[in-house]
Amino acid sequence: MKANELREKYLSFFEEFGHKRLPSASLRPENDPTVLFTTAGMHPLVPFLLGEPHPLGRRLTNFQKCLRTNDIDEVGDASHLTFFEMLGNWSLGNALQGSEPQGGYFKRESLAWSYAFLVDELGVDPARLGVTVFAGDRDAPRDDESAELWRELGIPAERIFFLPKADNWWGPVGQTGPCGPDSEIFFDTGLPGHLGCRPGCACGRWLEVWNNVFMAYEKTADGHYRPLKQPNVDTGMGVERMLTALAVLDGSGLGGDVFQVDTLYPLIEAIERLSGQSYPAQTRPFRVIADHLRAATLAIADGAAPSNVEAGYVVRRLIRRAVRYGRELGIQDAFCARFGEQVVQLLGPVYPELVQRQAQILAALDEEESKFKRTLKHGLRRVEKAVQRLRASGADEISGEEAFDLYETYGFPLPLTVELAGEHGMRVDESGFTHAYEAHQALSRQNAEKKFKGGLADQSEGTTRLHTASHLLQQALRQVLGPEVHQMGSNITPERLRFDFACPNRLSDDQLVEVECLVNGAIQADLAVSMAVMPLNEAVAGGALAFFGEKYGEQVKVYSIGDFSKEVCGGPHVNHTGELGHFKIVKQDAVGTGVRRIRAVLE
Repeated sequence: MKANELREKYLSFFEEFGHKRLPSASLRPENDPTVLFTTAGMHPLVPFLLGEPHPLGRRLTNFQKCLRTNDIDEVGDASHLTFFEMLGNWSLGNALQGSEPQGGYFKRESLAWSYAFLVDELGVDPARLGVTVFAGDRDAPRDDESAELWRELGIPAERIFFLPKADNWWGPVGQTGPCGPDSEIFFDTGLPGHLGCRPGCACGRWLEVWNNVFMAYEKTADGHYRPLKQPNVDTGMGVERMLTALAVLDGSGLGGDVFQVDTLYPLIEAIERLSGQSYPAQTRPFRVIADHLRAATLAIADGAAPSNVEAGYVVRRLIRRAVRYGRELGIQDAFCARFGEQVVQLLGPVYPELVQRQAQILAALDEEESKFKRTLKHGLRRVEKAVQRLRASGADEISGEEAFDLYETYGFPLPLTVELAGEHGMRVDESGFTHAYEAHQALSRQNAEKKFKGGLADQSEGTTRLHTASHLLQQALRQVLGPEVHQMGSNITPERLRFDFACPNRLSDDQLVEVECLVNGAIQADLAVSMAVMPLNEAVAGGALAFFGEKYGEQVKVYSIGDFSKEVCGGPHVNHTGELGHFKIVKQDAVGTGVRRIRAVLE
């Protein structure tokens, strides 16, 4: 089965049960500072999962672009990816009225439909399915209901496993927010297992293909879990993993290799042409390059240009890792932009923003590759100096700290440093490197938790005010700089607003003052904020701005702020601009080619 067929089968199946289709949102989650990228289909739906009515109703379905880098070092095996496509269906509350065609639903319907789609629509052999459910803890009870429902559907007890929160609990995305127990569905690839192997095991035998999250709790700031005012269902099926499972079933998939599906294997073939080497002989470099440059291409298309900060830093890291592995394959010429063209050709028909922004994407890939090759030269000189220093002192080992510094500063993976040291007859303290790397990861996680605490997901008063101010800021920028200005991303906490927008040049002091004055003028006018639900094409025809993933299907919410601003948006907003206070720009930055950032506060 091809990806296009799977997407259409899935969406059509859930439409039969009253779900409305949503388009894929951007990889950059607007107004959600809990994450740098959209990592799940639920991210654009956070306000609606928290209770705000969705213009399309309670039952929704789509396929969503996602990017996760928490397992970046695992990419290279048969199943891990950074960029992937996620099929999903949602029930937004009203779980007690599941019998209504347009009402909400919960565990019984969700699990039954998942099973029916896999077995009846896709022809998956039930004997190759295993499931996991939440084992329970002090925060929530054991999910015996889901286990019983699976038994009713035909999954035998020996293939139903109760696992703890680390395995079978989803969310919240940040420190607080909606979350709940989940039930995951695994496909037996037929690979050799081991004693005690079960669904969820990391050995590779079991491939997770679907996750049904029963979002019935909200985690509070003090770490407690309380019942959510509207229970939701949030499900996700990975396109690439499901295609892999189907390929195993029909005999075309070798060992459950996700890189053999039709949205990835053409990229593997492109690397074969570029390198003159074959995929089976050099498996890991091929997989890393294909995955990382695909992810970088999609991320750049959604405004994440390579840089030294946040999302741009992730994209920079992806590109540089791909270039390093290209070096392992002997690729000497610049290849990232050529590879980006392959991604555009492959996925452009599904994600038209790739075609629309192809020139910017290829320019960014080429520029970043050139920068990194210069950095590589500096790193090689650093290694040579280290070798000379060690020889002079009679030592023959590069320390773990220095090896990690080469990794962090110049992007040298440990195998490359070991290889270079070996060429000079020296060793590397690999355990010391591992210790430094793990310490760095722990610190990064702590910083991320602090950095992304709060945000629009909590719908606090401060965040709501700043979110409304972002509408005024965008309109003011367009009045001062021209209509080509449009939002590329934002990060809003209760304390401050950060707004990224397309603009090639730095704003002058006079332009910043003019923007501030326009925003404060709209605030002082105490303009009314109103909302209307209408078809998207009608909203755009009526002058509403619709940028950066604010696409919730054919029916959208349009927020008007007097006659000053009109945007497609999910909310929330204040009722009158007079509630905002005084708007002040505190800083402007460049965050990538053609993208600028303004930081502002309300006083």
